[in-house]
Amino acid sequence: MTGHATPPELPPGLLEEYLAGMRPVLVALVGLAERLAAARNDLAALEALRRETHKIHGSAGSFGFMEVSRLAAGMEATVKDWISWPGDPEVDRGSLTRWFVARLAEMLGLEVPRPAPPGPRPPPRAGVPPRPSQATTRPPPSPPLQRAGGPKVTPAPPPPPRAKPKAEPPARSPAAAPSPPPAAVPTAPPAPAGDVPEIVFVEDDAALAELLAYGLSTRGYRFVAYRNGREALKELLALDVRGTHPLLLLDVDLPALDGYSILGALERARPGTYRVVFTTVHGTEEEQLRGLEAGALDYLVKPISLRVALEKIKRWVGR
Repeated sequence: MTGHATPPELPPGLLEEYLAGMRPVLVALVGLAERLAAARNDLAALEALRRETHKIHGSAGSFGFMEVSRLAAGMEATVKDWISWPGDPEVDRGSLTRWFVARLAEMLGLEVPRPAPPGPRPPPRAGVPPRPSQATTRPPPSPPLQRAGGPKVTPAPPPPPRAKPKAEPPARSPAAAPSPPPAAVPTAPPAPAGDVPEIVFVEDDAALAELLAYGLSTRGYRFVAYRNGREALKELLALDVRGTHPLLLLDVDLPALDGYSILGALERARPGTYRVVFTTVHGTEEEQLRGLEAGALDYLVKPISLRVALEKIKRWVGR
């Protein structure tokens, strides 16, 4: 694989899982490239592209792909400029995004996915020859299908059944109740009953979250992980820490609620309860000073070296 050196702290299989997770990311990036080729000022596509490049920038280096991380960092900065000047006619954004996807796939040793073809037209009913395309507001008859972004189209209802009494099926047992939905916030591994987590981390990048969970598990830490900033804040405000001060590894760029907002809310409602360390790709002096002045204990700059992170956590937690 081009530009790849496996970090010694990665367990067997985790690198493969990261690459498998990057395949759907490449598919999404190809779709964004096609959208920007069709409309260069598609702000929704630009924001989605910025988000994806930011996540690749933050996690690729942790899996040994430092060049990929640097490539994504440059693309992220470029996309931010595009967002600032959405109407700039000088840059072919679709072509540049296609190049970025091709280079990204090459460096990861993956194939470039092909753009999704336009959806096929629904076939005509049996025995009815296809009609030539005409500008009309009345669509031709078609079998049931699910239109993208629209309601389900169904044929006319069948005639009512004959009024013949039928045996009613036996009622289902009330014990067969639907299972509860899965927990919105993953925890790994479950802390022993009555124990408070030593570490809480909030990270929306699934690959990086899995890497951190693996490292903390190998060291025997009790921890809880969250992916969404708003959900994390709700749980952190309610957690009974029983006089302890858990370490909170807090990503700055989170969906729903960013890290600075979470820290501010915790300082107002539960001052001094958590010892906060920011994790972010923004490792400039100004950014680190901003976090320290807001009350953070320290900074972990992405891409994160798991070995370095665990050594720092050992000092912060005290074991």
